[in-house]
Amino acid sequence: MKDHPLRLLLDFDACAQRDNGQAPAFLHRRDRKFALTCEQQGVTPGPKRWLAHMNHLSGPGAGTSSSKQTLRFWRRISSGFMAAGAVFGILTMLGLLFYDGGQRINVTVILAFVVFQLLLALLTTVQSLAGWQPWRGLLQRFHNNPESDVSARLQPVLMARAAQLGGLCFTASGLATLLVMVVLQDLAFGWSTTLDTDASRYYGLITAIAAPWAWLWPAAVPDLALVEATRFFRASASEATLNPVRWGQWWPFIAMLWTTWALLPRLVLFVLAGVLIRRKARLLLTSHPAMRALMYRMETPALETGNEHNDAADLPDTTTDLKLQPLPDAKIVLCWAGAGDPELPDALSTGKSLIAKAGGKMTLAEDRHTLEQIATELARGSKRSVLLVTRSWEPPTGELEDLLASARNLWPEDTQVVLVPLATNIEREPDAHQVQQWLRFARRAGPEFVTVSLIPVHGAVPDMDEGVTQ
Repeated sequence: MKDHPLRLLLDFDACAQRDNGQAPAFLHRRDRKFALTCEQQGVTPGPKRWLAHMNHLSGPGAGTSSSKQTLRFWRRISSGFMAAGAVFGILTMLGLLFYDGGQRINVTVILAFVVFQLLLALLTTVQSLAGWQPWRGLLQRFHNNPESDVSARLQPVLMARAAQLGGLCFTASGLATLLVMVVLQDLAFGWSTTLDTDASRYYGLITAIAAPWAWLWPAAVPDLALVEATRFFRASASEATLNPVRWGQWWPFIAMLWTTWALLPRLVLFVLAGVLIRRKARLLLTSHPAMRALMYRMETPALETGNEHNDAADLPDTTTDLKLQPLPDAKIVLCWAGAGDPELPDALSTGKSLIAKAGGKMTLAEDRHTLEQIATELARGSKRSVLLVTRSWEPPTGELEDLLASARNLWPEDTQVVLVPLATNIEREPDAHQVQQWLRFARRAGPEFVTVSLIPVHGAVPDMDEGVTQ
C-alpha cells in the first residue's frame, strides 16, 4: 500500500501542508540539498524518494497522520457498504424467490431486477466520471476532520469504488442464496406478463440474454418447449395438466443470468474504479502546486547569504511580535515527547488534576486516547487551559502541529493551550533564541489557541530580546 498512488498523493499533500508554515529560504536549502544528494548517488529525485527522505529526517515513528485518517475513513465506508450489500443481497434474493406453493416465481420480475442492477452499476461509474456528489453533505457529517482540496477531488472515485464493492457483495450474496434455495427448496418458476406476448417472442428475448454463456453451459439456455410449457396466467384451469417437473428447470438460466449480467459487471466496474483512482491520483500529484514548487526548489541553486532582508552586515531577522504570557493556573499538564523527565518542576506538578504524556515513544492511538481524556477533564472543570510542556532546545515538529490540530477538534472551543518550553537546567530559563522558535510556532498555530509562557525560576536569567517579555 505504500507504493499505491493514492497513498503517495495523500502523504505528499499532508507534507506540503505542513511545509506551509516553514520559511521559503529553509525549504529551498533543504530540497536543494536533497536534489544534490540524489545527483551524487545517481538516482532521480522523485516524490516517492523525497517523502522517504522527509520521513527519515522526522525520525522513527514519524508519519502523516492526516493521510492515515483519510484512508482509514474510506476503509470504514467500504466496510459498511460490504456489510450492507451482503445483508441486502440475501434479503432481496429471498424476496425474489418467495414461493408459497400457489403462485410460481415470475422469471420476468427477475429479468427486470437484473436490468435495474446493471443500470445502477453503470450510473455509479458515470457519476464518478462526471464528478457529481449528491452525498457530499452526508460525508461531511461523518468526517470530522477538515478535508483538503485533494481529498475533495478524490471523493467521487473513492465513493464509486465503495459503492461498486457494496454492489459486488450484494450480487455475490444473492447468487449464494439462490444456489442454497435451489438445494433446500422445491422452486417453481414460470413467466408471465400483462402484455400480449407470445412464447416465441419471449423465447427470442431469453435466447439473446443467454447468448454469452450458451457455448459454456447449453443446459442454462431454456428451449422453446420450456418457454411454452411454463407460461402461466392469473387464472387458468389448464395449469393442473402441466408437468410440474418443468417448473424447476429455469434455475440454471436464473443462476447464469445473475452471474453474467449482475455479478460480473459489478466486478469489472469495481476493478475499473480502482484503475480510475490510481489514474486520478497520479494526475493530481503531477499537477499539485506544491509539486511544481518542489521541482523548482530542487532544480534552482540556493543562495546562502545569511540574510533575508537587506545588508549583509545584518543578521537574519528571527524575531516575532508575539510576546510571552503569564503562566496560568491550569489544572492539566501534557508533556510532549519526554519533556519533564525524570520529573517536572514543582510549579508544573503541584495541584494538578491530570498529568499526561504524548508524542515520542507513544503511539498514535495512545495520543488519541490522551487527547480524549483531557477533553473529558476540560468538560468537567471551569478552567479551559492546558499546559503543554516541551523541551526548549528541540525545534517544533510537524507531529506536534498534527497533535494540536487534533486537539482543536476534540477539546472545547474556548480551550487555551499554553506552551511551556523547559531548559536543560530547570533552575534557569531557556535561551532567548530557543524561546523565539516557540513564539514563532505559536504564531503559525494561531495565537487565539496557542500561547507561550515560562515557569518562574530561581537563579540568573539570560538577557532576552525586546520582543520576548515575561
